[in-house]
Amino acid sequence: MAACSIEDVLAKAEQDEAEKLRSITVQKELDLEFDIGNLVAYDKNRIDIRQFREQKKDDFLRSLARDNTQLLINEIWKHPTERVEEVIVVKLPEPTTALPREKPPPKPRPPTKWEEFAKLKGIQKKKKTNLVWDDVAKNELHRLRNIARAQKIKVPGVGLTPTAQQSTTDLSRAVNVAKVSTASAGKFQDRLPKEKAPRNTGKKRKFQPVIGNFSSEKQRQLDLLKVMDSKKPRLDVNKAVNKQMREDDREESAAKFRKGGKKGRKGGNFSGKGKGGKGKGGGGKGRAGGKGQGPPGGKKGAGKR
Repeated sequence: MAACSIEDVLAKAEQDEAEKLRSITVQKELDLEFDIGNLVAYDKNRIDIRQFREQKKDDFLRSLARDNTQLLINEIWKHPTERVEEVIVVKLPEPTTALPREKPPPKPRPPTKWEEFAKLKGIQKKKKTNLVWDDVAKNELHRLRNIARAQKIKVPGVGLTPTAQQSTTDLSRAVNVAKVSTASAGKFQDRLPKEKAPRNTGKKRKFQPVIGNFSSEKQRQLDLLKVMDSKKPRLDVNKAVNKQMREDDREESAAKFRKGGKKGRKGGNFSGKGKGGKGKGGGGKGRAGGKGQGPPGGKKGAGKR
């Protein structure tokens, strides 16, 4: 095994490093022809047969491909560029090379009966325009919100609006809306510690399982047939008792109300003159005071009651 000196090792390392960091400038006897629209470069330079035989074929072809690719990239960046979503891209021109097709072009489709009828009658198909986001309307909304904020006017919003101080109700509503906004409608969302269940969310309908215990399903069907076959109406005892209790409570409250109304009328103030005596204005007695008392206001009574 031949001994290697330190100078040879350092020279080889420098050569490898230079090979990795080769210049972007490539010298060619003949300039390459480019078709930037198809990202194609044509190299018409002659290949050095001696150099091809002396070097390894893979290394020679790799070096040649690297140089031509570098020239193609240099030619691409000579065209105008633009920024799209924080990325710089190049506007490619139209292709100049007509590439052959693998298969013949498709034959035109024969028109349908409706297309023939529409062409005969002169009917033209109207394309439906899709809704497009209007940036002008968005800017107008921001402008109106700025005016309302400057005049200290409350602006209606969607969800949790950015205000100076949020109430507990607003925060709870925003949390509930965020939870049910998932694909599973909040079914697999974990609750925070000491978090209360949301209110006024409605009750979900519960359905019996499609498969499972068939004995319970059989019993439900038999009960239903028993009720349908019975001629006598089915009596729900609890419901009937509750209804009777409510009616008793309603009658008792109505009786108390009538009794209280009579007591109030007994202590009323009446004044007037009649055959039985004189009535006093401020502290006169009620109907039991005298005979023939008239209605309030001091008028004479018409007789005994």
